[in-house]
Amino acid sequence: MLMWGQPPPAVLSSEARRLFLGVRQINTTIQSPHFDFVFQLLHSDLRPMLAPASPRLLRPLDRAFFARSPRRVARELLGKILVRDGKPRRAARIVEVEAYLGENDPAAHAAAGNTARTSVLFGPPGYAYVYFIYGNHNCLNVSCERQGKAGSVLFRALEPLEGIEEMVRARGIVLRDLRDLPKLTSGPGRLAQAFGITRSRDNGCDLTSPASGLWIAEDGFRAKQIQITPRIGISKAADQPLRYVLAGNACISGRRTPAGDLRPRSRLDKRV
Repeated sequence: MLMWGQPPPAVLSSEARRLFLGVRQINTTIQSPHFDFVFQLLHSDLRPMLAPASPRLLRPLDRAFFARSPRRVARELLGKILVRDGKPRRAARIVEVEAYLGENDPAAHAAAGNTARTSVLFGPPGYAYVYFIYGNHNCLNVSCERQGKAGSVLFRALEPLEGIEEMVRARGIVLRDLRDLPKLTSGPGRLAQAFGITRSRDNGCDLTSPASGLWIAEDGFRAKQIQITPRIGISKAADQPLRYVLAGNACISGRRTPAGDLRPRSRLDKRV
C-alpha cells in the first residue's frame, strides 16, 4: 500500500507517477489518510480523472466555434475544458451537454422570446447564459447561432482535472475516496457550485475570452465514442435526441449507459 507522504516510486510508469501525484494533490480532501493506490490506478473509470491539463496547451475556443447549430456545437464541446481562473485555477473536461434549439424548441428558455431574462441567448454566440432553478441551483449554458437567432448548449457534467480541493470547498462535501469525485461536477447544479458559477456573477460572461475568468478551452483531446440520447429532466420535447455524452464516462449525470449499449432511445456516434 502506498502512503500519502511517500514520493512516487521509481518503478511506476510515467502515467502511474502522474496519477500518483494527482492523488496526492487531493489528500486533504479525502477522509482516509491512505488507500490502495493500485486499486485506484486499475479502476478504469477513474484513470483519466487525474491527468491535469497543461496551461501551455490550453487555447480558448473562438467565437466562430459557437456561431453554429446547437447540435453541432454540443457534440464538438465534448472533450473541451471549462476553466475558472483564480488561485488555484479550476479546470474540468466537458463530458455531457444538451442542445436547445431556440424559439421553436418548447423546452428552451428562448421559446418565451427575447426578454430581459433571455436576452443573452439572442445576442452574440459564445456568451454564458446562467439561470437559477428550484431555489438553489444555477445552470450554465453557452449561446450559439448568429446574433439575433437564439440557440444554446447546457453543461450537464464535467470531469475534474485541476483545482479539485477548491471544488470540494465550493461544494461543501467530503470525498471519502476517488470514487466520490463525480459528486463534484456530475449534474448542472453541482458543476456550477463547484466552479462558483452564479447568475449575478457570470451571466453574459464571454466564454471565448480568458480575460473573463470563466472560459472554454481546447487542449487537443479528441472525443471518440459519443452517446446521443434524449434530453433528461424536462417535460417538453423530451424525446428529441439532443443530449450528448462521452460514452461510459464516470462523471456523467443520471444513469450511466455503457459505451457499447445501443438502446432504441440512444445511439453511438463514432465520428472523430
